Amino acid sequence: MEKIASFTVNHLDLEPGIYVSRKDKVGQETLTTFDLRMTAPNKEPVMNTAEIHTMEHLGATFLRNDPEYKDKTIYFGPMGCRTGFYLILAGDLESKEIVPIITKMYEFIRDFKGEVPGASPRDCGNYLDMNLGMANFLAKRYLDNTLYNITDKHLVYPE
Repeated sequence: MEKIASFTVNHLDLEPGIYVSRKDKVGQETLTTFDLRMTAPNKEPVMNTAEIHTMEHLGATFLRNDPEYKDKTIYFGPMGCRTGFYLILAGDLESKEIVPIITKMYEFIRDFKGEVPGASPRDCGNYLDMNLGMANFLAKRYLDNTLYNITDKHLVYPE
């Protein structure tokens, strides 16, 4: 079997950033999958499920309520390796174009206080697995260490 595209990325040199993972045509529409890499794979500890779950709820809520992106957002969810998230948007897009909305989303996560949207037994299949404090902390870390000073090196996958 052929390796899927995401397994051909050199994870030894991958640093936190925003990367185009793939582009797919669905009818006339292009869907762009972004790799929102929050930790350096195999070099830093991975994120725990509770904070990832919290960020998933907050990030999805933010994107699906944003006037410009609510109708473009197809999917936002965690990577199985727990080093970041995948975001699928409608449109033929590049990483640089989404830096502003991703920055706003992580500022929303960093600053969020109160009840996490959808964190109830009626709305979520694992509502107790949440950690808002760590989600706030990790969002701040991603903003300070990556998003606020992002460079081209962190917008295109390493060779």
